[in-house]
Amino acid sequence: MLLVVDVGNTNVVFALFEGREIKTRWRIATEARRTGDEYAVWLLQLLSIEGFGRGDIHQIIVGSVVPRAVHNLTVLAQKYFDVEPMIAGHGTADWGIAVDVDEPRSLGADRALNAIAAHAKYEADLIVVDFGTATTFDAIDFTGAYKGGIIAPGINLSLDALVGNTAKLPRIAIEAPRSKSVIGTNTEDQMLIGVFWGYVAMMEGLIARMKQEIGRPCKVVATGGLAILFHDHTELFDHVDSDLTLEGLAILAERAERRALAT
Repeated sequence: MLLVVDVGNTNVVFALFEGREIKTRWRIATEARRTGDEYAVWLLQLLSIEGFGRGDIHQIIVGSVVPRAVHNLTVLAQKYFDVEPMIAGHGTADWGIAVDVDEPRSLGADRALNAIAAHAKYEADLIVVDFGTATTFDAIDFTGAYKGGIIAPGINLSLDALVGNTAKLPRIAIEAPRSKSVIGTNTEDQMLIGVFWGYVAMMEGLIARMKQEIGRPCKVVATGGLAILFHDHTELFDHVDSDLTLEGLAILAERAERRALAT
């Protein structure tokens, strides 16, 4: 089986794949200083609970936007699974797509992986919206080339800034407003309207501008934790695919395996 590890700025997601099927997944808060031994104590217990053993894992691939975490995850793979991990974007697990931007090496692993998986599944000009610590909007053309995109503050960051820099505004949960009205009659409703519908308006504007610049019909694919919330209350997205980044890692691992067998 394949163990994929997606290291984001907020969480690290581990998932077990059998072929292209996710068998199970686990999530832990990102901590760049967490050692390989600490990961092992946590992960080996979860594997056991799910009925798996370390001997079931024959491949490991890591995609990370936190460079410092890669070393400790490499130690985890080598010491506890006797596997040399593939690092997404490097060696046999290179992206395999054109990265048509000014500084290709600056492209985050999550965005490259989303581009790879989205192109493999939807085969069209695409805009991929990823709700993470930041919200990113990425353009992928019909050949699978990454053409560039947009980085915007994530909705949680926006809310944290609002609450953290005001004396009297309360912490609220991110959810759809109870009413369609955009004129709130109490503080909480006014905040929720501003955060939710303000974010929708931003996405509508940015997606419309991207479509106009692309100049061809394109599909909009959303991924990340809040994608479903916005999909349920807007018509912004053609597809919601919460596992896009993980699937991109699985695709890279497949390609690397084919290359190894061909040599």
